[in-house]
Amino acid sequence: MAIARPIRMLGAACILLTLFLVFQLNNEPQNTTSKLTHGMTRDPLLDPTGEPAGNLWRADEHDYSPDSEKSARTNAALITLVRNEELDDMLSTMRDLESTWNNKFNYPYIFFNDKPFTDEFKQKTQAMTSAKCQYELVPKEHWDVPKWIDDALFKESAQILLEENIQYADKISYHQMCRWNSGMFYKHPALEKYRYYWRIEPKVKFFCSVDYDVFRYMEDNNKTYGFTINLYDAPQTIKTLWPETKKFLAANPSYLNENNMMDWITDDVVRPEHNKIANGYSTCHFWSNFEIGDLDFFRGEKYDNYFQYLDRAGGFFYERWGDAPVHSLGVGLFADAANVHWFRDIGYNHIPYLNCPNSPKCSGCTPGKSYAGADWLQKEDCRPTYFKYVGTH
Repeated sequence: MAIARPIRMLGAACILLTLFLVFQLNNEPQNTTSKLTHGMTRDPLLDPTGEPAGNLWRADEHDYSPDSEKSARTNAALITLVRNEELDDMLSTMRDLESTWNNKFNYPYIFFNDKPFTDEFKQKTQAMTSAKCQYELVPKEHWDVPKWIDDALFKESAQILLEENIQYADKISYHQMCRWNSGMFYKHPALEKYRYYWRIEPKVKFFCSVDYDVFRYMEDNNKTYGFTINLYDAPQTIKTLWPETKKFLAANPSYLNENNMMDWITDDVVRPEHNKIANGYSTCHFWSNFEIGDLDFFRGEKYDNYFQYLDRAGGFFYERWGDAPVHSLGVGLFADAANVHWFRDIGYNHIPYLNCPNSPKCSGCTPGKSYAGADWLQKEDCRPTYFKYVGTH
């Protein structure tokens, strides 16, 4: 029996409508998160990750024995600011770093503390490595609150930050630590003879076997700074950091590197509320609990004068300026962006964030997963913005 013409037309219309809806669904913008901003549709760490390009120094090709007078080690050290009570967590860090890297290269450790280290701390840390360990007291004049800081104003400012749920706002030792890590650490006499440092901290994890000398890589490739994790900071803690930085730049315009990272620093697209609260600063920063740096840069005129200016401005105490944004602004403005390196091949975790490569040399983490915990942590990842403006190296 023939189908009536109206029914045939209705059927054809239904088919066309179905095809139209399928087409529309396939062409609608996909649901995005912070990881997909600025065109980053896939985390680079999901792709197979290898070592950096170029000639790399290896332990089986050069002499890296602990006491060798002809060691291939360059003038570099592993450094950490740590307290006696953090011994177990420090041993955990050392265990990871030794097994993944330093047991091959035997770079020295330099431990810093504002209190004398206990014999137990010294004995147990030295027993963890064949490399030399050095234990240093932070000079009192490097640690004490500067004389120009008003105690009453500090307490008033800390109370305001506490009301905004800012952690450690009223803990003076935290502010002292941030200040020391920002601009006092490189003034310590124990670091005078060194060119490069790798900062480590208690209770961090290293997931990947690294089979080349990272310090030689920095030196041979003229790298100023190396990082693994790139995050947004709490804007309430750095409201005046960028305005003060702009004043410094206005007074020292020649300090700004031609190949700077200004777009990364001032982006207002992904987290406009951060940029607004921080008065023009995106709050993006390298997470400095892992950093490999050139001490000559930090000791140099540009960065050291910048730190001295910020120190006088008082924000290390009246706000809660951290060493991470301060280092990041210094590097992002005064260093050549081409000399900053993302160590994508170094698996690293400082709770709750990770750098986890897709490599057979890694174990114990999920490639491409940048955080461990609640999903809201994902929006703190500033790598998409960095990759857009600076690149993935």
